[in-house]
Amino acid sequence: MTPSGNFGPRVSRRTFLTATSVGIGGLALTACSKTTSTTPGTTAASVEQSAILAAEAKRPHTGRTVTANLTPQMTELDLGGPTVRSYAYGDTVPGQVIRAGVGDELAVTVDNKMSDPTSVHWHGIALRNDMDGAAPASPDIKPGKSFTYRFSVPHSGTFWAHPHVGGQTDYGLYAPVIVDDPNEPLSYDAEWIVVLDDWTDGVGRSPQQILDELREGGMGSMDHGSMPGMSMPGMSGMPGMSSGMSSGMSGMAQPPTSGLSDGTSDNLLGGDAGDVTYPLYLINGRVPESPSSFTAKPGQRIRIRIINTGADTAFRVALAGHRMTVTHTDGFPVVPTEVDALLVGMSERYDVIVTAADGVFPLVAAAEGKNAQTRALLRTGAGAVPDPGMRPTELAGQVGTVHSFSATGEVMLPQGPPDVNLTADLGGDMMSYQWTINGRMFDQMEPLTVREGQHARLTFTNMSMMWHPMHLHGHTFQVVRADGTPGPRKDTVIVLPMQKIEVNLVADNPGYWMLHCHNGYHQDAGMMTRLDYRS
Repeated sequence: MTPSGNFGPRVSRRTFLTATSVGIGGLALTACSKTTSTTPGTTAASVEQSAILAAEAKRPHTGRTVTANLTPQMTELDLGGPTVRSYAYGDTVPGQVIRAGVGDELAVTVDNKMSDPTSVHWHGIALRNDMDGAAPASPDIKPGKSFTYRFSVPHSGTFWAHPHVGGQTDYGLYAPVIVDDPNEPLSYDAEWIVVLDDWTDGVGRSPQQILDELREGGMGSMDHGSMPGMSMPGMSGMPGMSSGMSSGMSGMAQPPTSGLSDGTSDNLLGGDAGDVTYPLYLINGRVPESPSSFTAKPGQRIRIRIINTGADTAFRVALAGHRMTVTHTDGFPVVPTEVDALLVGMSERYDVIVTAADGVFPLVAAAEGKNAQTRALLRTGAGAVPDPGMRPTELAGQVGTVHSFSATGEVMLPQGPPDVNLTADLGGDMMSYQWTINGRMFDQMEPLTVREGQHARLTFTNMSMMWHPMHLHGHTFQVVRADGTPGPRKDTVIVLPMQKIEVNLVADNPGYWMLHCHNGYHQDAGMMTRLDYRS
């Protein structure tokens, strides 16, 4: 397919985006040559290797090793009609599923056939710090070199793998990682892995071109008054604002109201839905006109594992003709809760159970606030395939968000007063196109610090008019509801504009761990810091 000016991604007039490359790419270390060593030797000196090894020894170990390979490379991809050349793991999007059991050791060899350094981050897995795939804890892999990530997997769940270098988050470099628990009580007849993505490379501007465009012109030539994406100096003088914060900021984030997203401000994200409108939206690497299909029998219980790998898009997901029972979020079980649809931010995962009806049903992922959608099909019998633009009524029904769920008793984190309070204020400066945590871009960040064994309360305060899916490496945290009761355990949480949300975590995994917004462009523009363990 030949790119055209009208087919490329549109940068929103409300966009705050920067071409600054102060993100993870600025931390590239010397890559390893071909090796199977479990210790790359680049862990920050202040984190004792003995502490990392001691934490690894405490994880369950079955003695079984599962091997896999990932080959990041430029390749030709069939997206169900459009054919593009872009980066992927191997020659498919998504990459092949990596699967192991609780306590197994994963040994994944990455052969970098790209022209740039890369890495693989094992998103959501509480693994050893020197295998996290994010510098400085573990090295980037130089072009033409290989590295083997080797670590045990302590928890079951739905996870995924992706790079943690520069702007590589907006390509086809992702693969599901599933960790099974042989003792899991959940029963089902079939499993369907559903991977969501927003896509531009090869059909519109490349991610780098988007960044370059913003570097050259960006918001400097646009009407600042039409861009609510960031807090501004002097905002405190505006009606209803105080020190850049809304009068309601003192409370916890409240559940958003539901309503069908129609591409206007009517969305669940509380304002601007994102920075980029994409030419394509995909499920399992396919456009809605040529969707992937999953075949089952009527009456079967199907476990659907939903993963949002997009760089800039939250999706509202519904299966026509069905209600979904949510059983897990970000890998951890929740009290089973029925919903009509789910709001899934970038990097979040939800597991649901549906009882299949008889016929052909679209599973639709609507790009929240972007007036677009994609789909896959559930086939259990005869029937006509619905039109690609068909919008299930379930999208306008009861929409599950983080506030809808609570962790089951066996995965609750300890309750009670924390040993330490941590703060992450999310903001930025419109004029310089920089996203910040605690007023600092990543290249000038001051890490948050904990001691091993501490119970920490982390408060995200969003001082901007953009929403941010905040992700912490190497840990899960438990969301605190607005009324103070415990919510779900997660590793990524949506923080709505001009709101705050609190989470609790246990410092049980020594190392240097990234904490960042999982909007790929916000991350590259500086919205990242670290959680460091200190003695």
